[in-house]
Amino acid sequence: MPTYKRLDVCFTHGEGAWLFDTEGRRYLDALAGIAVCGLGHAHPGVTRAISEQAGRLLHTSNLYAIAQQQQLAARLVGISGMDNVFFGNSGAEANEAAIKIARLYGHGRDIEKPSIIVMENSFHGRTLATLSATGSRKVQAGFEPLVGGFVRARFGAIEELQGIARNNSSIVAVLLEPIQGEAGIRLAPEGYLEAVRALCDAQGWLMMLDEVQTGNGRTGRMFAFQHTSAVPDVLTTAKGLGNGVPIGVCLARGAAAEVFHPGNHGSTFGGNPLACAAANSVLDTILTEDLCGNAARMGERLVAGLQARLAGLPGVVEIRGRGLMVGIEMGAPCAYLVEAALERGLLINVTADKVVRLLPPLIITAQQIDRIVETLAGLLATTTGAAHDAA
Repeated sequence: MPTYKRLDVCFTHGEGAWLFDTEGRRYLDALAGIAVCGLGHAHPGVTRAISEQAGRLLHTSNLYAIAQQQQLAARLVGISGMDNVFFGNSGAEANEAAIKIARLYGHGRDIEKPSIIVMENSFHGRTLATLSATGSRKVQAGFEPLVGGFVRARFGAIEELQGIARNNSSIVAVLLEPIQGEAGIRLAPEGYLEAVRALCDAQGWLMMLDEVQTGNGRTGRMFAFQHTSAVPDVLTTAKGLGNGVPIGVCLARGAAAEVFHPGNHGSTFGGNPLACAAANSVLDTILTEDLCGNAARMGERLVAGLQARLAGLPGVVEIRGRGLMVGIEMGAPCAYLVEAALERGLLINVTADKVVRLLPPLIITAQQIDRIVETLAGLLATTTGAAHDAA
């Protein structure tokens, strides 16, 4: 089905931060499969883990104990401070689990129609429930009637949440991203997550964080909330956890961890031995090679380099981000930059029409960061300068 607008390139193999096409051309991957391939391509540890697991056992089912899943769950609980874990296949599945936890939690408090506060410009997935929670008309258009039970607020505006608390007794949870990736790398204001945490505590709401994109080292910590003192009740992640092998996770603690019982939720493939072997290998590498630290250092180098080379260029509005999650906001739609960068051997993405999104792998080197900066500086100096002159 024509659900994707594809570029005219086909990759045959990868090596670290590089991809190679059918013509033998080499591309520096500053997108990493939209934050999926944090360890780059053909990582030897992940390749070995997958190969060895495939040679023993690909799948049983969640009717039985799965040793690799138990190991991964224990590690994720230890890293995140959560109490227990549900495994699915994607970020959307993880967020579906979070939404179901919130509703059961609400019914447990005798709230007939429990509602969840979600944010404008958010993105939580493309299943019917998660696109209904998403704050983008573009994602929702054509799929009405949407799933009910969501109340929308402006991202970063704590006073709006306080107003909803005063006027809506059906609220049971707040669902948000610490950094809105699809909206153009928009960071929560300083102190916002702590204020949400305090409000949730005061109201008896669940604080639910969608870290599908920000998790697994992307921002310089294993999870973005760990840059703050606010610990969520429910935490979802996916993308970089499997380095390309589909896996999604919903973690919970406290009262939220006690909501699900046998039969409430499930997944046929979620958390099978292959996916968990890959994820365990990813965690091994992130932790032993200090890739969170590398993401923080390389992210600072990337932002500093872009600010030095792009600040003042016509059309460049703002450069922002945390770790290896960086956006360049332009003053006009700039989707044409994706193909122009591809021609120069660089893979980027444009989101929210006007923001160049950069999500290079966590293994990126200083030399490769400098190459990204130089390529973008040359590209923007040519294309935006010409556009500005023409205007």
